[in-house]
Amino acid sequence: MNPRTRRALEFVLDNLVWFMLLFVLVVFSLFVPNYFQLGIFANIVEASSVLGVMSIGLALVIITGHMDLSVESVAALSAMTVGILFCSSGIGMGVVLYPQWLMVPASLVLALAVGGLIGAFNGYLVVKMKMSAFIITLASYIWVRGLVLVISGGRSAQDLAPSIRWFGIQRLMGIPLTAWIAISSFIAFSLILAKTPFGRHLTMIGGNETATFRAGIKVNRNLILAFVLAGAIAGMAGWLLVIRTSGATANLGIGLLFNAFAAVVIGGVSLKGGVGTLPGVYAGVLLLSSINTAINLMGLPANFTQVIHGLLVLAAVLLDAFKQSIRQRLA
Repeated sequence: MNPRTRRALEFVLDNLVWFMLLFVLVVFSLFVPNYFQLGIFANIVEASSVLGVMSIGLALVIITGHMDLSVESVAALSAMTVGILFCSSGIGMGVVLYPQWLMVPASLVLALAVGGLIGAFNGYLVVKMKMSAFIITLASYIWVRGLVLVISGGRSAQDLAPSIRWFGIQRLMGIPLTAWIAISSFIAFSLILAKTPFGRHLTMIGGNETATFRAGIKVNRNLILAFVLAGAIAGMAGWLLVIRTSGATANLGIGLLFNAFAAVVIGGVSLKGGVGTLPGVYAGVLLLSSINTAINLMGLPANFTQVIHGLLVLAAVLLDAFKQSIRQRLA
């Protein structure tokens, strides 16, 4: 195989999810009524904001070769904490800060702190106690969701403070600020993962943890930081949920974990670690959001969404194995 053909094939393999997204958009635009509209595309970007942010943290941990199943519950707890403090109805305490715009950054910092603390707890148990990340984060998924029920009593917090609610509904160039926050987060963490020593170390740890340790890199510190970031980013996803819905319920965000997992896998992040990019994950998020929008426009039952997502994950795993096989032949 000549070098030009090899480079072309590697380019296609590295960006396969973007080609899949383009194909899906073209097919839906041709065959789904009312799909090809700027408003529909803006809705796809908006609907993917919470899922996209949550997928960033999950991808960072999976790239290291570990797993974090707690992100959905962490987002729910962060959302409920913000809701209880800054909502004025239901179980909301109606806390008011002056000047009132200060409540926007204060609520975000609170959500990040709640998520970061649980992420640090998970990371400590996984790294320092040498426990299975799958088991630890599965336990956290359960007890954190239970904590949401305990502190809320199964009730909801409603009527978010006007300054935060105002921020949640603002648009820039026709796209909500929440979507711009997700896009900015993807750009920032993509640069961190690709251009900083910390990002490169995460990928190296996923590729070969023992060799990375012998190279003098502080594996434990980087792993704990990856879990802290995953928790904090999940907290941000919870904050986006609150400001989009102007309240928090005990079942907020249920099902997001599996969709985030699907987006990460479809986006090309290897479950074995060491392979994956965040732009690919964002393409996976947009792909899922595009399919959901098409299902809604066609009036199909919501259950079709789960069937299609499951088949996409299965296809992505098989495709990943196929790509690795081709890369081994190219090497």
